[in-house]
Amino acid sequence: MLLDVARQSIESGLRTGQPLVIDPDAYPPELREQRATFVTLRRAGELRGCLGGLVASRPLVGDVAHSAFQAAFRDSRFPPIEAEELATLEIHLSILSSLEPLSAPDEEALLNAIRPGVDGLVVRDRARQETFLPAVWESFPEPSAFWYELKRKAGLPVDSWSSRWEIFRYTVESVP
Repeated sequence: MLLDVARQSIESGLRTGQPLVIDPDAYPPELREQRATFVTLRRAGELRGCLGGLVASRPLVGDVAHSAFQAAFRDSRFPPIEAEELATLEIHLSILSSLEPLSAPDEEALLNAIRPGVDGLVVRDRARQETFLPAVWESFPEPSAFWYELKRKAGLPVDSWSSRWEIFRYTVESVP
């Protein structure tokens, strides 16, 4: 059902320039719970868009519609999805758990605390914030590489540690 909502939201974006309007009451109770999501779009196995949110701010079904639209039309790394791409678009949903603060006195303790293949990570330093979904472990299977690449993505020095950085972990339920 959620994959259908994601596809319909992309179709709505193609027709109207807006995400699918959702009435959460028309969906089962578990899809009305407030949850944060990311939607990843691939075409022929290649990334075509990936956006979402880290904090639950709307019902799950509405967040999927919003994230799908964002991934299709607002990911600044890619041009907006075009109608002829829709039939070959692979849609993957990541439903996030709540963020769990990770406090570590140093980088070694952090690397020992994160769970490869399980944890998504967020690093925040003042106005800078970036995340890697757990699926990124496929590209960087070693905790140090995963962490260093996340710091690089956030524009932080990869060869240093700061006690002012806020670090969080989360898990995801994946669809499909």
